[in-house]
Amino acid sequence: MSESGLKSHLQKILGDSKYAETYKDLRWTGSFWDYLKLLEEDPNIARNAHQRLFDMIMSYETSEYIDAKKPIVHYKFFDDPLENGRDAIFGLDIPLMKLVSVLKAAAKGYGPEKRVILLHGPVGSSKSTIVRLIKKGLEKYSQSKEGRLFSYSWRLKEPVMYEGKPLLGEGVTEIASPMNEEPLKLLPEEVRKEILAEINKSRSPEERIKIEGELNPYCRFVYGVLLDHYGGDYRKVLENVVIRRFELSEKNRTGIATFQPKDEKNQDSTELTGDLNYRKIAMFGSDSDPRAFNFDGEFNVANRGLIEFIEVLKLDVAFLYDLLGASQEHKIKPKKFAQTDIDEVIIGHTNEPEYRKLQNNEFMEALRDRTVKIDIPYITKWSEEIKVYKKDYNAERVMGKHIAPHTLEMAAMWAVLSRLEEPSKANLTLLQKLKLYDGKTLPGFTEDNIKELRKEVKREALEGISPRYIQDKISNALVSNEANSINPFMVINELEGGLKNHSLISNEETKKRYRELLTVVRQEFEDIVKNEVQRAISADEESITKLCANYIDAVKAYTQKEKVKNKFTGQYEEPDEKFMRSIEEKIDIPDSRKEDFRREIMNYIGALAVEGKTFYYKTNERLHKALELKLFEDQKDSIKLTNLVSNIVDKETQEKIDVVKARLIKNFGYNDESATDVLNFVASIFARGDVKDKS
Repeated sequence: MSESGLKSHLQKILGDSKYAETYKDLRWTGSFWDYLKLLEEDPNIARNAHQRLFDMIMSYETSEYIDAKKPIVHYKFFDDPLENGRDAIFGLDIPLMKLVSVLKAAAKGYGPEKRVILLHGPVGSSKSTIVRLIKKGLEKYSQSKEGRLFSYSWRLKEPVMYEGKPLLGEGVTEIASPMNEEPLKLLPEEVRKEILAEINKSRSPEERIKIEGELNPYCRFVYGVLLDHYGGDYRKVLENVVIRRFELSEKNRTGIATFQPKDEKNQDSTELTGDLNYRKIAMFGSDSDPRAFNFDGEFNVANRGLIEFIEVLKLDVAFLYDLLGASQEHKIKPKKFAQTDIDEVIIGHTNEPEYRKLQNNEFMEALRDRTVKIDIPYITKWSEEIKVYKKDYNAERVMGKHIAPHTLEMAAMWAVLSRLEEPSKANLTLLQKLKLYDGKTLPGFTEDNIKELRKEVKREALEGISPRYIQDKISNALVSNEANSINPFMVINELEGGLKNHSLISNEETKKRYRELLTVVRQEFEDIVKNEVQRAISADEESITKLCANYIDAVKAYTQKEKVKNKFTGQYEEPDEKFMRSIEEKIDIPDSRKEDFRREIMNYIGALAVEGKTFYYKTNERLHKALELKLFEDQKDSIKLTNLVSNIVDKETQEKIDVVKARLIKNFGYNDESATDVLNFVASIFARGDVKDKS
């Protein structure tokens, strides 16, 4: 596109009426009476911070599913629909249910609105991501019609003096409420109650609009001067008010704030509650004049929205006093002024060592009493952990490098295994426990057993390998290997090599356990790729169809006590028992159950025939698997994979290997390089005689 073409294209986009309309909507202004009209149409514009946050989350869809007989609600907001999943949260539906439950109770005024919501968990468990997503959601919600909110400015209709000086300052005609307060706070308390009663009369008690507290010191001062000026006529005072819509924005410091503790020497509690403006002291003559004070501390900024405390338990004691009042009383104490009302959600996050210090510190009892702790553990579902890495390492984000199948899966498996506690049942391995948690079925284990497994653990998912460590090592593998693809062994080697200098693991026993778990992962990967190569070798549709037809003929004759005609001799013979068993043994059908299995197959074929359908081997998963394994056994010697190890491959064998490689690429997601790697790896297993058929 030429420069002039680009200019024209951009001008067309910016000239789109929707941008102008959006800007106009977001910059709406009107009189106090205009605001009352809006309030009649939509009382939700006056919701408090907790109500708005809960409604924002619920404005996105929910879905329900059952996990080990427990009903789980999935809140789709936490999939991050705002940025196509950039900050999506995986595998934490139960902790998120608890969080939303707390917010719901706070929105209804049941008590949690007077608490600090504390997200607690190990490093890298998504605590800060959850808060970041909530802040992002609030910003977007405030820009929508459903989530709009309003504040006010003082715009004097005529000059008003105080002690011989202009009320708002020399040359100033308009000042916004420094804390973006709800306009209804401008009404006297008795009048406000009447207005709220009128608004709430058609709303349930749990959904009623609640506006509590008084104006901030600055607006209370201006309000008082104007009342004197107009001889107590509230209507004339309100004529000096302009109502304006505003957006919650962390960047613009309106309604969303973040506070991170610094070292004790640099901490100052005025960062939370505001400080004097020394330039304005000279203008207004007193450091106790609210016009000479900047109400721009993090608590002031977060009014009507949310404040996030990063590593909240590292706060200095002076800050904690402010935090206690802000949570329980919804009040803060700016320097030299009376307590000031706030309306905001207070959410903090911390890791376990800091929380243990809180538990052991008797001087922190007041904070513990005002805290709602929500555990945010590591993910224990293998499939959900895989999603974490696929979000960051996929074809769109990793350019020029192929990530071989199972690379991310094996890294995720090791991460989850490190977080699980050893099962108490002697007949259950840690790997089997991982698969049960992930929804796989194992003989002899029910959903009740899974519930028992979860109940018996004490610290599961609060310790283990962080996703950040896995991400770092995948990144290392991507940049340190010259190959065009990375495979599971490259990543596993990075994971193992990094344990030596892992900053968070000093215990040698723990490191030893993690290395042993890597051996488990290697073995699992070996089993998976052997199975894939087996399936690729035996994926000859024509050969499997013939094999299946021969098996069905034999089973039919067996169940109907008939003989089978030998195609070569023309003689009628008994069904080939050895042939049937060679297939059935591939899926562990014992000799004592062979008759049941054969009758099951024939009944299945009969049922299809009644419905006018033709039997196809792929519709029966177990039989399909058995046929593939049988065909693999019959064909593996003709392909001579073991020759790959010695690099002695004749033309005919090479052609067969190329067919297998093409199937690996087409059916399993390999590229040419990774398919060659996996064939060489499986060939080396054959060469050492380490082949076992997997059921």
